[in-house]
Amino acid sequence: MNQPAAPAGSEQGGLPYALGAYAIWGFVPLFFKLLTSVPPVEVLAQRIVWSLPLCFVIMAFRRQIGDYLAGLKDWRTLRMLLASSLLIAVNWLVYIFAVFTDHVLAASLGYYLNPLVNVVLGMVFLGERLSRLQALAVTIAGIGVAILLAGALDTLWISLTLALSFGTYGLIRKTAPVGSLPGLAIETTLLLPISLAAAAYYVWIGDGRGFGADFHISWLLAAGGVVTAVPLLLFATAARKMSYAALGFVQYLAPSLTFLLSLFVFDEPLKPAQLACFVLIWTSIAVFSFDMWRKMRAERMVPAA
Repeated sequence: MNQPAAPAGSEQGGLPYALGAYAIWGFVPLFFKLLTSVPPVEVLAQRIVWSLPLCFVIMAFRRQIGDYLAGLKDWRTLRMLLASSLLIAVNWLVYIFAVFTDHVLAASLGYYLNPLVNVVLGMVFLGERLSRLQALAVTIAGIGVAILLAGALDTLWISLTLALSFGTYGLIRKTAPVGSLPGLAIETTLLLPISLAAAAYYVWIGDGRGFGADFHISWLLAAGGVVTAVPLLLFATAARKMSYAALGFVQYLAPSLTFLLSLFVFDEPLKPAQLACFVLIWTSIAVFSFDMWRKMRAERMVPAA
């Protein structure tokens, strides 16, 4: 979003919104576990179909319909959002598959890796330079992933797909000239035809598992639109009220909650290779976060000087 940086001292006002967004994303596996009887592709299709009306309601309330229509008329924006829509669809589908197949731990690792993937993508595509501490953090994370190659290869593809798809998605959205919510609405619009076709197919075959099978499942699938749009709105509000650097510290709440759910609610086994990788990733995050904190502190001290 093209908007001024959050003023100093505004972090506290945005913190409740950031905590709300990442808490919902952290606990969302509990929601998807209620839908494990439904094919993952149908869950994805229904999520896309039902999120668009809610996006329109929120855009109308925030007076952003004009931004949505302007984005649809810009061919360059449409091409970028077509690519981002495919990436987010892959990300959502793999995440749903991970939850359905009891690989929530692998999903958690993917979102722990995501900020570090963002750093690498920024270096490669945006010409950003890595500080020494950032380079150290990326190296430590790379060692952790290498350990997974030796001991947990069966789930490594889930973690890497989630991290790379969402990281690349973020890179495109960072450069696309459209706001967060109108952008999501355009992406959903682009995905709507194939989603409607997929949803109609599953209703047509009538296997008794998906939408229309019973009242409970149908309402849960429709609620997927709320699960998609509400945390995004909270995130967009937080982003306006606090700096992205400060927001970066909060983002680890979601994979941390997912990690705890996988161990203590879903009883997933923690392989030695996964444990070693998580320890290295957490070390990497600590180094990365310290570097962010140091830069934030230096920036705040400059005006005072």
